[in-house]
Amino acid sequence: MLILMFLIMTEEAHCIAYKGFADCIRLLLFLDAYRGRQDKEGCTPLHWAAIRGNLEACTVLVQAGKKEDLMVTDNTGLTPAQLASDKNHRQVAFFLGNARRLLDKRCDGNSPIGKISKLGLAPALWCVILLMLVTYMHSVIMASNLPKLTAGFGLLAWSGVFLATGGLVLFYRCSRKDPGYIRMNVHDPQNMKDDEPLLKIEMNNPALLAGNWSQLCATCKIVRPLRAKHCSTCDRCVEQFDHHCPWVSNCIGKKNKWDFFLFLVLEVSAMLVTGAVTVIRVFTDPVAPSSFGAWMSYASTHHIGALSFLIADFSLFFGVAVLTAVQASQISRNITTNEMANALRYNYLRGAGGRFRNPYDHGCKRNCSDFLINGFNEDVECVEDSAGTEGIGMMHMSRNSNLQNGDGHIHHANGNGHVAINVNSNNTNSHHGHLHSSHCNHSNHGKSKTDSVPLGLGLGLGRSSARSVVAS
Repeated sequence: MLILMFLIMTEEAHCIAYKGFADCIRLLLFLDAYRGRQDKEGCTPLHWAAIRGNLEACTVLVQAGKKEDLMVTDNTGLTPAQLASDKNHRQVAFFLGNARRLLDKRCDGNSPIGKISKLGLAPALWCVILLMLVTYMHSVIMASNLPKLTAGFGLLAWSGVFLATGGLVLFYRCSRKDPGYIRMNVHDPQNMKDDEPLLKIEMNNPALLAGNWSQLCATCKIVRPLRAKHCSTCDRCVEQFDHHCPWVSNCIGKKNKWDFFLFLVLEVSAMLVTGAVTVIRVFTDPVAPSSFGAWMSYASTHHIGALSFLIADFSLFFGVAVLTAVQASQISRNITTNEMANALRYNYLRGAGGRFRNPYDHGCKRNCSDFLINGFNEDVECVEDSAGTEGIGMMHMSRNSNLQNGDGHIHHANGNGHVAINVNSNNTNSHHGHLHSSHCNHSNHGKSKTDSVPLGLGLGLGRSSARSVVAS
């Protein structure tokens, strides 16, 4: 088994990349396969994926690689992006070219500029909110050229300050809080040789034997939960990944989504209150002239601070209000922004007949109550009563059953098309589970992508038309 896996990792990685088996690529990278290995034509796995025009395979390889992988040339002197362009794979060529430009612009994390860039836009947003708050208090509440506030109206005016201050506190918490990082599986490089990748991973890992390789993270070396995603900006896997927000300089995930949503609610409320108070204060100034032209001239001279605040307040209000409404809608359905954007790619979001189905939606009332009380929603799937619905687990063959002549027994199955084969069999015909390998070339000999399915760890991927995909 080790010999077969070594052959796959050293020779067949190029073929797998060309065929476009993204899950198999994830498995090889998870097992520390050398992604920069060049074959006799000078091509790396990324070259072959670019030649075939498989965007998903290129995405997996780029996210797990480095800038140097995009710059390697084959024997003809072409990079992966140039090969994709030569084969008229415009989308792949654009992706690879854009990835290289982004990596070129990325600063060294240890340099002073790199450390400042890691802060993101959070300090800028903090300063904007603080500046608007100071302007509001100075030019609206305590303005000397405006009438004094009554007790009731003064309470309303200062409530906007309290709401904005509470929002700043939650903004800081959301920015600094762990969004739900999943612990990385870090190996000790001193105890493990680079030429022995098979010794770095426990070969009887249940997740590997289950065959659900789409959940493997080649960077963090973990089998991530179904709703988790690897953030390329933070370079970590995040539980219940929603999105990476540049304005808070952090990912929004399971552990800080409550803070993020409450921050949005408080800031929207503060903008509504402060905007309304400013309008009332400025438009009811008893000294201001009655005609519109004269009033504009008067306001731009005597209430320049209040007008500036009003313009900034309403400019930010609509964007933040829309984001708050979208987040509230998603919370009520227990679905994330990432899942909404990739609903067609994620297999677990498809029900009978390929139609969209969110298995984690327990109804608006329970979704909202769980989120507001617990701070997050558990990944508990709804049980469908429909008799025609197929199971949600994987198709497994028992590792503990006594196999005769390589035959096994299926315990449970679903529509994902994954099959796990017993690798502990002591009595198996030598011709069962043998490995077929093929040599890649620039033509696919008229066969489709599913004509040949590579095997590894004694596992086979099913030929289901709907591939299981988890964004990496």
